[in-house]
Amino acid sequence: MVRLNRQQESEEERTSEEEGETETQSCPECNSDSLVTSGDGNEIVCEDCGLVLEEQTIDRGPEWRAFNHSERQSKSRVGAPTTNTMHDKGLTTQIDWKNKDAYGRSLSSEKRSQMSRLRKWQERIRTKDAGERNLQFALSEIDRMASALGVPRSVREVASVIYRRALNEDLIRGRSIEGVATSCLYAACRQEGIPRSLEEVSEVSRVEQKEIGRTYRYVSKELSLKMEPVDPKEYVPRFTSELGVSEEVKMKANEIIDKTAEQGLLSGKSPTGFAAAAIYAASLLCNEKQTQREVADVAQVTEVTIRNRYQEQIEAMGIH
Repeated sequence: MVRLNRQQESEEERTSEEEGETETQSCPECNSDSLVTSGDGNEIVCEDCGLVLEEQTIDRGPEWRAFNHSERQSKSRVGAPTTNTMHDKGLTTQIDWKNKDAYGRSLSSEKRSQMSRLRKWQERIRTKDAGERNLQFALSEIDRMASALGVPRSVREVASVIYRRALNEDLIRGRSIEGVATSCLYAACRQEGIPRSLEEVSEVSRVEQKEIGRTYRYVSKELSLKMEPVDPKEYVPRFTSELGVSEEVKMKANEIIDKTAEQGLLSGKSPTGFAAAAIYAASLLCNEKQTQREVADVAQVTEVTIRNRYQEQIEAMGIH
C-alpha cells in the first residue's frame, strides 16, 4: 500500500507540474493563454490562432493505420483476456492444427511431422508438475459441468477461483478431484444467485450426491465462504417455464412462498420442494391444474414431498 501511495503522489505531482507549465505558458504569436492539449496528448495547440507550441516525438499508438472498425479489428494484435477457467490463465501459445503456413499454403510432409512433434511437446510442457495437471483436469471438469447445467460464464470464473483457493489451501488431499470441482461449482452457483439444486449438479457430475454435499460443506467451512440460504422464489421462473403455465400462476406461487415463509414454514425445508409445492397450489387456485407427478418431475423431488409441503402451505394460508 505504501508503494502505491508513493506512486500516486509522484504521478499527482508530475500532473500538477505539467498543468502549471501549461497554465503559465502563452502563445508567442497572439499572446493568448487558451492552450489546449490534443486528444492523444501529443501536442499543445493555441485555441485562438492554431499554432502548435509543443509536439512530442514519441507516438504511443500502433504503427499501423485503420480507417474502419473491421480493419482495426483485423490488424489488432491483442489476444484474449486472461481467464481463471484455464490452468495457465490463457497466457500460453497454442500451435494450430491446420498444417498451413501464414499464406494459407499447405505444409510439406517434413514440416507436418515437425509441427506434430512441436505440438506434442508444447502440450507436455504446458503442465510442468502434478499440481498443474490436477488444476487442468479440474477446470476442464468444471467447464464441462457448467456447460451441461447452462450456467453463465461468470459462474465458471467464480468456481475456478474457489477451486484454486482450495488447491492452495491443500484441501484436495484425500478427496477426489471431481468431487471438489463439483462442490466448487455448486458453491459458485450459490454465490452468484443461479438456482441449481444439489440434485441437478450431481446429475451432470460423476460423483455421488452425498459426497458432493459433504465436500461442499467442508470447502465452504475451510475457505469461510459466506453462503446465504437459497430463496425458493429463485426456482419459480424456471419451473413454471418448463411446466408452461401462465404468469398468473407464477405470481401466485411467489405470493404463497412469501406468506408461508413469514410464518417460519421454510426453516429446515428443501427450497426446491417448497417452490414446487407453491407452484402446485398456485396452479389449483388459478384453475390451471398440474398433476403432482408433472411438478415433481420438473423440480426433481418426490410426490410425497410436494403433498407434505402443499398441506402445510394451504393450512398456513387458511385455505380449505
